[in-house]
Amino acid sequence: MSTDVIMPQMGESIFEGTITKWLKKAGDTVQKDEPLLEISTDKVDAEIPSPAAGVLAEIRFPEGAIVEVNTVVAVIGDAVAVAAVPQIPVQEPAAPQVPATQLPPPQVAQVGRIRSSPLARRVAKEHGLDLGRIAGTGAEGRITKDDVLRAAQSTAAQSSVQRAAAQQVPAPQAAPDLVSLPSEPVPLTRMRAIIAERMVESKRVSPHVYTTYKIDMTRVARHREQRMAAFAHRHGVKLTFMPYIAAAAVAALQRYPIVNASLESDPSGLAIRYHRSIDLGIAVALDWGLIVPVVRQAEQRSFADLSRAIVDLALRARAKKLSPDEVGGSTFTLTNSGVFGDEFSTPIINQPESAILCISGLKKEPVVLTDADGNDTIAIRSMQHFTLGFDHRLIDGADACKFMLELKRALENWNQEIG
Repeated sequence: MSTDVIMPQMGESIFEGTITKWLKKAGDTVQKDEPLLEISTDKVDAEIPSPAAGVLAEIRFPEGAIVEVNTVVAVIGDAVAVAAVPQIPVQEPAAPQVPATQLPPPQVAQVGRIRSSPLARRVAKEHGLDLGRIAGTGAEGRITKDDVLRAAQSTAAQSSVQRAAAQQVPAPQAAPDLVSLPSEPVPLTRMRAIIAERMVESKRVSPHVYTTYKIDMTRVARHREQRMAAFAHRHGVKLTFMPYIAAAAVAALQRYPIVNASLESDPSGLAIRYHRSIDLGIAVALDWGLIVPVVRQAEQRSFADLSRAIVDLALRARAKKLSPDEVGGSTFTLTNSGVFGDEFSTPIINQPESAILCISGLKKEPVVLTDADGNDTIAIRSMQHFTLGFDHRLIDGADACKFMLELKRALENWNQEIG
């Protein structure tokens, strides 16, 4: 008996996919639902599981091949007996009592060979987690991606009780050896090629205009610091600045819906499409490109739900576990370059949207404050640049500035309960 591995249709408008990586080679034993290959489409990068247990008998297309949907890309043959390396999960001695807000990660050690999927190993590496301290829930104790993500969330919750800068600049990476770089041109990956096409199209279609506001985030910073431990304990995710900004942006979009609108062509020319919900795109930087998963109907979500959705989408984007309906169709996008220490940027609009908000780095600066009597003082405040890029065909400068002033008012006078 054999089982065909089919190139799946990852969305109604998807007709082909690129095989970006084989996670197994011919002759390897595979378990049912074990990651078998990675594919890239116009919508998402995804990991395809094995439809059956057995041996990978045949690989019909190499890495880099573009394959039509519903095509057989590999064949799984009969299972063969493979001596399993015994795994004995051993519970470590109980850790000393800690406050409830510190949520330590699972303290489970694995003895012998650690069984895990390639994706689980990669996600663990990205989060700096030791696989030997994660309990596997998969077949024969295999550590799955979900096991790693649960451990990552627990670790994030624990670290959230410690006072740390939320917008740290990533540590510099070691410089590559220039001599070891390819001497011949390297073809673009499928994702990189799609990004290139869409960026050029956006600049060609939309006359981009930018307005930048410096916003005093001191009130938000204090609010977050006072509540971050309790929030992490209650909701299981680290409280970052992003949900504050997302909630303020949603409120401003509700007041100025033209910023959430888009232009469409009809027989009489261009027409305005007013969107009746706010589908918030959150740009996520990946090692292999950029993706914009979407928080649907953001205006109907509580602060806590918004925060959980943002974390969940980012984690699954990096793990290649997004579905096509979670990517695309956004009405307004947030992009956060501040995590890299950016002062301010001018992003390209994510078509067919009409505006994009860039979040730059948070810095403490001396600021002149004027009281009700006109007296000036100098104080240290947490300041941040926000840049709105907008399509000037649809959005006038006055409307863009009104939107930004509403965003500024909401953040500088934050009084919303976060749950």
